[in-house]
Amino acid sequence: MLEKIDAVVAGHICLDIITTLDGGQFTLFPGRLRQIGSPTLATGGPVSNTGLALHKLGIKTSLMAKVGGDWIGRMILELVGKSGRVLIKGIRETREVASSYSLILSTSGADRMILHHPGCNDTFVAADVDYDIVASSQLFHFGYPPLMKSIIERGAIELVEIFRRAKSLGVTTSLDMCMPDPFSFSGSVDWESILRSTLPHVDIFMPSLEETLFMLRREIFDSLSREAADPLSRVTVDLVVALAEDLLSMGPKIVGLKAGYLGLYLRTAGGPALTRMGLCSPRDLGSWSDRELWSPCFETDVVGTDGAGDATVAGFLAAFIRGLRPEDAATAACAVGGCSVQAADAVSGVRPWDETLARVAQGWRRKSLPMDMDGWVHDELTGVWYGPNDLILLTQTRREAHSP
Repeated sequence: MLEKIDAVVAGHICLDIITTLDGGQFTLFPGRLRQIGSPTLATGGPVSNTGLALHKLGIKTSLMAKVGGDWIGRMILELVGKSGRVLIKGIRETREVASSYSLILSTSGADRMILHHPGCNDTFVAADVDYDIVASSQLFHFGYPPLMKSIIERGAIELVEIFRRAKSLGVTTSLDMCMPDPFSFSGSVDWESILRSTLPHVDIFMPSLEETLFMLRREIFDSLSREAADPLSRVTVDLVVALAEDLLSMGPKIVGLKAGYLGLYLRTAGGPALTRMGLCSPRDLGSWSDRELWSPCFETDVVGTDGAGDATVAGFLAAFIRGLRPEDAATAACAVGGCSVQAADAVSGVRPWDETLARVAQGWRRKSLPMDMDGWVHDELTGVWYGPNDLILLTQTRREAHSP
């Protein structure tokens, strides 16, 4: 009989070769040399970033991924194994395809730039998931389909099959995305169709705002990318709300849109849907039903943003598995993400669970939201904003309106 675990994290894994750049805007010119900083070697992708962060946060986690039988694959296994040899048991080795790696160029005060080779991630299929181990867990998380060609080919039948089988085992399911490369295969597929096929089997969906724009509002994504050096500066609250409502209509019960320095927007379905979330269904349905929250980022000195979104997902899932309220889960997500960016890689800056909560409790300041929050209510105690679609806020407003 397999030992019970809290979470399985499956999908994409790679070796990150991270270096720093100074001097602001970075441009490559043929025949020119540009000096860079010393390299940092770390594992990347959600299996490493989200999985190891969950492990560091005290969640008993199993990892599932593929590496090649080359030095990069051996390096990935060595780095992951430093966090616990048991963590590499579910990482399979293939001799047929090379391992995946990324060259990450990190500049202070700006998002990173990534050159990526997907390697054997492109060969990952539904049969590469060990469903016996999934059945011994409470939650199954999968990440980065856009960097896994076999997963999204033929209308993403492999991705749908993974989530269909995981959901049939009674576990809670979770999905994270990454930005498709517009010039690769993932940039040409019908993402809306893929989401409509997959999300009915997904309980928690936590893509980034920009990824969602690319997949559901390509014209707006392209327009913002052309017109603004920082597309997030042009995003409105109404657009974020509309995207989340579109996603909820496709089947997930919880949608979290990661919005970089704007924090995390959280939207949930009603109580009846939440009861179908499997082993991690919320203990207090009333606190999770029909919620709309915006959790701003915490003030921090940014060293690198690589994997910060994955760490944010880990913070949310760790809180959700522990049965916390949505306000606390959204806060934990932003807190773990805020710790993550204090290191060049995704996981080194992540602190243990109790230390993370203590940092928040000690008055860790949040950033202000540079957006029009008309109709929203800010909670000074938690630092979270309550939206006009939030059932608890609506209930409170109605009571105040009818009080003598």
